[in-house]
Amino acid sequence: MAEIDCMEKTSITDAVKRLDAAVGHLETAVQRRMDADRSLNSLQDDLQRLGEDRSQLAASLDESEARALRLEEANKDVSRRLVSAMETIRSVLDAHGG
Repeated sequence: MAEIDCMEKTSITDAVKRLDAAVGHLETAVQRRMDADRSLNSLQDDLQRLGEDRSQLAASLDESEARALRLEEANKDVSRRLVSAMETIRSVLDAHGG
């Protein structure tokens, strides 16, 4: 009878050890999954911030392009006015023996 009790204790001890090992593996797997989820959430947050930054940069680029077009038109207008003013000055100088 003592031999059966000893075998039962060994079996129970072995089962507890296997259970502890299984729980340890499960805890490790859960921790890895939680780390992966945190990493995925972090990547999703980064992706969202990049999308927002891209939108802001696109809006800024559109504004800059519009400003560049306005400046180009103003430059052309000033150039036309300068040419006209120079022609007027030449004609006045020519008319007065200049």
